[in-house]
Amino acid sequence: MAVILPPLGDCIRTPVRVLFVGINPGVRSSLTGHHFAGYSNRFWKLLYDARLVPEPIGYADDRRLPEWGFGITNLVPRPTPGIDTLRLEEYAAGARALGRKIRRVKPRIVALVGVTLYRAVFAKRVGEKIRLGLQAETLEGARVFVLPNPSGRNANFSYAEMLDAFRALRRYAIKNS
Repeated sequence: MAVILPPLGDCIRTPVRVLFVGINPGVRSSLTGHHFAGYSNRFWKLLYDARLVPEPIGYADDRRLPEWGFGITNLVPRPTPGIDTLRLEEYAAGARALGRKIRRVKPRIVALVGVTLYRAVFAKRVGEKIRLGLQAETLEGARVFVLPNPSGRNANFSYAEMLDAFRALRRYAIKNS
């Protein structure tokens, strides 16, 4: 019998400068009730090291993101141990829901956390080279910024490369505030 994990709510309060979007919550995030709660996830350290937030914070502080003009949500609400069990229809439904959410909260920037997420949202082919940073596409009028997935499972980018991308987001957000 499959265990049904509790969903994870959004952390959004308008106005939103940057809306961070993950693919879906992991098991630990579901069980703790906090975003990016995996033991090896570097999201919160990257926010601080990139000076997007003024003090070190951790996953238990996710509800504080609106203090700095940030929001956080997921494309697919269903928590899973990994993305391999997500179904295409979940991605499609998530993209529609994300569009509605963006129209409602009107963020200036949508930061897609992970190249895989960008591929899913914009139907990009696997193998097609995706660059991190600001993209040509927009989502419901918001600029799209691709960040590397900060999960410890992601060996595609070094911490320095991830930090460069988060710093680029900070520079862009400041310049376009």
